[in-house]
Amino acid sequence: MQRSMRQTAIIGAGALGATYGSLLFAMDPAAVCFIASGERAERLRRDGVTVNGTTSRITVLQPEEAGPVDLLIVAVKHHQLDQAIAVMKQAVGPATTILSVMNGIDSEERIGAVYGMDRMLYGLTLGIDAVREHNVVTYSSLGRVLFGEKRNSRLTERVRQVRDLFSRAAIAHEIPPDMLRSLWFKYMINVGVNQVSAVMGLTYGAIRSSAEARELMDAAMREVIRIARAMQVDLSEQDIAAWYTVLATLGASSKTSMLQDVEAGRKTELEMLAGTVIALGSRHGIATPVNQRLFDALQRIEAGSTCAAASVPGALQV
Repeated sequence: MQRSMRQTAIIGAGALGATYGSLLFAMDPAAVCFIASGERAERLRRDGVTVNGTTSRITVLQPEEAGPVDLLIVAVKHHQLDQAIAVMKQAVGPATTILSVMNGIDSEERIGAVYGMDRMLYGLTLGIDAVREHNVVTYSSLGRVLFGEKRNSRLTERVRQVRDLFSRAAIAHEIPPDMLRSLWFKYMINVGVNQVSAVMGLTYGAIRSSAEARELMDAAMREVIRIARAMQVDLSEQDIAAWYTVLATLGASSKTSMLQDVEAGRKTELEMLAGTVIALGSRHGIATPVNQRLFDALQRIEAGSTCAAASVPGALQV
């Protein structure tokens, strides 16, 4: 008989962590906890997380208080991953499955280098438009979690266990046959929409209405496609068209996570997005001028320059 997953820990209580934590909490308050420390732990204990108007007071454990769980979900920002890897130690036991829903294409390997790739599942989120302000998260589209082994022609026991857990918690999900391709598809999207939205200050609805934003977004994504092909990953122009199908489902007033970070004065993930594209382009002999200019603009924005956004679109020939 297949064993069911009963205990989930989440590292990262941002928009994604709060959303999935609240759904697991609604299924069974004893089935989920956050792992956090310091002021963030105190705030989570005091205020809980409020998602679409419902407050969930999810158990919060200090890293040293945690014990082995069935599923560990990692939902932090790229620059927070090293710290997350350090604090998850007590939660990882012999039967723990680790699922990263972070942006980017390397979090699984970075976690797996410490805890073993045999514990890792590949994962990403697609189509969720959650916006976080302090401990309050709102979304109009839940989207879905894509997860699985690197290849899923046959579902392993742990993939079936996570699938069943997500079904019980009403977390929409999909198990693609090729998770590496899916990771790169999401990465292509983030390189395009996250960066363009942050540089130009646009919501999803404004991006849909702006030919200039769409042109810039497409140009950034095409650089990712060229790199992916050089790395034997199956991306194509058809994937840009597929992204527009997803974009049409997102709330017009909702914002990308990178635009939310810019507006809140938080560190962005530009090194993981344009920074990685530039590095991989250099390695494979592929020019990446669009991502270079987006990178430069985002650096200026992080440094507090108010003229950064205005300087990019008109300067790009795409």
